Formats: sequence, C-alpha cells, structure tokens
Amino acid sequence: MKHFTFFLLISLLLPFMHAQQRPNIVLLFADDAGYADFGFQGSKVMKTPNLDKLAQKGIRFSQAYVSDPTCGPSRAGLMTGRYQQRFGYEENNVPGYMSAVSAADGPEMGLPTEEKTIADYLKSLGYRTAIFGKWHLGGADRFHPTKRGFDEFYGFRGGARSYFAYEREPQEPLNKLERNFGQYEESGTYLTDALGREAASFIERNQHQPFFAFVSFNAVHTPMDATEADLNQFPQLSGNRRKVAAMTLALDRACGQILDKLTELGLEENTLIVFTNDNGGPTDKNASSNYPLSGTKSNHLEGGIRVPFLMAWPGKLPANSVYHHPIITLDLLPTFFEAAGGSADSLLQLDGVNLLPYVQGKKQERPHQRLYWKKDVRAVVRAGDWKLLRYSDRPAELYNLEEDPRELNNLAAVYPERVRKMFKMIYQWESTLERPRWLLHQRYEKVDIDRMDAYRDQSQFFQEERNK
Repeated sequence: MKHFTFFLLISLLLPFMHAQQRPNIVLLFADDAGYADFGFQGSKVMKTPNLDKLAQKGIRFSQAYVSDPTCGPSRAGLMTGRYQQRFGYEENNVPGYMSAVSAADGPEMGLPTEEKTIADYLKSLGYRTAIFGKWHLGGADRFHPTKRGFDEFYGFRGGARSYFAYEREPQEPLNKLERNFGQYEESGTYLTDALGREAASFIERNQHQPFFAFVSFNAVHTPMDATEADLNQFPQLSGNRRKVAAMTLALDRACGQILDKLTELGLEENTLIVFTNDNGGPTDKNASSNYPLSGTKSNHLEGGIRVPFLMAWPGKLPANSVYHHPIITLDLLPTFFEAAGGSADSLLQLDGVNLLPYVQGKKQERPHQRLYWKKDVRAVVRAGDWKLLRYSDRPAELYNLEEDPRELNNLAAVYPERVRKMFKMIYQWESTLERPRWLLHQRYEKVDIDRMDAYRDQSQFFQEERNK
C-alpha cells in the first residue's frame, strides 16, 4: 500500500514538475516609441535604467522589424505569426482610428476569429495567459482577448485612451478600461503604472505554473499625458519632447516593477523575456526620435518598421550581446512555442521562424532571406541587404541597407535590373495574399506619404542625438 501511495504521488507530481521546467514568457510591448529613445539604443536623453539592465542580461537585436508600420496590423501579425495580409488585415487600424471604410466597418473589423493567436498556442501547452493594456484587434465581443486565448484581460479594446481615469463617458467607448468584460476605471492611478502593477500581480498569483504575460503598454502613444513628477526629471526639455521623455520613464518604471517581481519570486532564471515596440515613432505626434533612421510610423522607411528589440533568458541565451541579422515580430509565436515545449516545425502556414537556434549560435545563416511589407499599392521587399520600395505616386526606390541604413542614397537608377527582379518578388508574394477586408479613404494615404517626406532625414530634428 505504501508503494502504491508513493507511485500515485509521483504520478500526480510529474506533470507539475514538468510544467515548471517550461519557461514563463513575458512580452513587454511599447506603443509608438522611437527607435532611438532608450538608453540601450544609445540615447543620452531618455532614462531607461530597467530596460538598459535587461539589455545587459540578454540580446539586443540591431535589425528587428515589425510586419506593419501601424499599430493594429502590426499586432495582427505578431499575434498570429503570419503576415496579416494573408488574412486580409492589410489596411490601417480597426475601430477608433480612421474607421471610414469601403467594406465591413465598425464592429465587423477585427482579427478574424478563425486565426489562432499566440495565446491560443501557449494555452494548448498548459500556460496561464493574460494581456494587460492595449488590444486594438477588434471591438466586438467575439474579438475580445478572453475569447482569443487569454485567460485574463486588464486594459482597453481600442487604440488610445487617457492615461488617467475618465470622469465622464469617453467619446470612444472601446477605450474604457476593463477587467475582463467589466468596466474598471481607476481614479488616482496613472495607467502605465497600473499595467505594471497588474502584470506583477498576475505573475505572483501564477508563480507555480507556466504563464504568458503580454504587457501591451499604450505608452508612449498619444495623448501626451505625463505625471508632474516624471516631467520634473527632464527640466532641460520642452513641449512634447519633455512629455515623451517623462512617459518613457514611466514605461521603464512599469517594466522594472515586472522584472523585479520575477526576481523577487525566484522566477528570473526560468523566464524568457522580450521587450519591443509596435512600429516606428510618429515624430510629428509625440516627438519620438527614430534617428539615425529615416521615416516614421505609417511609412516603410526604416524608421517606420525597424524597432528596438531585446530578448533575455538566463542560462539559455548569451548575455550582453548583439544579434545583427534581420528578424521580425512574426518570429515571436514560433519562438515562444518552441521554448514552451512545443515543436515550431509542427506549426503550419506561419511566416515567422523559431529564433532560438539562430541566437544560440546553432544556425549561422539569416533567419529570413526576404521580408515583405504592404499597404495598398505601397509595398516593400528586403532581400538580403537590398531593399526596394514601391509607391503609387513616384518611382521605386532602392537602397543597400548595409552601406546606407539611413536610406539617403537611392540606387534605383544605378541597378535597374535589380529593381525589376525585386519588383517580381513583390508580385509573387502578393499573389499569395487575400484581398483586404476593409479599405481606408485614399486621403489617408496622402497623410502617410506627407509624413514620410517631412521626416525622411531626422537629423535636422534631434540635435541632442547627433551630438552624443
């Protein structure tokens, strides 16, 4: 009887013991942050001590990309590990932003329910899942995070909201703060701090089982709300540049609260942590700096699609190192799935790849030979170090990013055969995509192009970065 009891106990404990060998996964996700606006990216203006420390513990990626230079489509790609154009999520953001469309509109706009999310995949492996902050992948209840693989949701369904509690009904209902399906406005709390607190609480409550925490900050997206205490840390700055510095400080503080909780609970060694951003900074809106890259949010220059990116996993990944080959946020789903004990090779129809063998030095080649971007007629292919941009209103542009990462020397006239070859790459890729589920009015295309032209060379706007 004693032997039977012993073996019964072991059989009950084995799944639990196995579960704890799987790493916890924490994804820290900023919103509209500038490529240059972190200490680990070289900024001498921003104060980001917690993220700088994370960079020292892990890998900084010098050529990390998103699948779109705007919030909603970028998130759709990240959540599915697939180019979002494959399921028609090509055009801009769903309800709350520029929602005049020519097809389905309003509540019908969202991440298609037939698409499996990163949370669905991890939940299938026994993970407890939660998202904190901005959703922006559909406002109708059927698109709600708790119906898309997440056990818990503390945040808002829309694209942007006040960092302080609403005292009256907001103009956009999707930007109300929720706890799961219930309204939950909190007075006296700065939202960025609240997201850090809630994520830390989730970690503490689930410390004895593997968990996935997606902390989807709305910082440093507009509105430019900052606390007086944080503003006072940057007396040398003014206007929105001062506000974005203060908001970045709060973002770093919230990340620090989460990272400190992992250390306090002894979970740091068994946690895979990623920090990145949804798209390039919109310099005209929040004074974010993408220097030395050209361009901003909503266009396909490097400043719109290349983002800060850190990955740390003590004992499994090299510390204080830099990875230079191009990667994309589509890679997060298969990477997390493999780390969690699944087989990334078993995941079908993904465009992302498992990054672990590349960053661990087991594979020396590039994770991707080609990367693509598209919005309506505008499209881009990066093949090796060559990048072709196709426009509707002007000739194509060709750059060698190894020699010209700022994209100031257009070589299209020098290499016409290469231009033709790369045009064909785009056409071949486009033939595998669905038509967009909704279309924006064309006037917004002009807004994007005008922004690109105005901020093509950011060196004129950020003297402090040029002088560092």
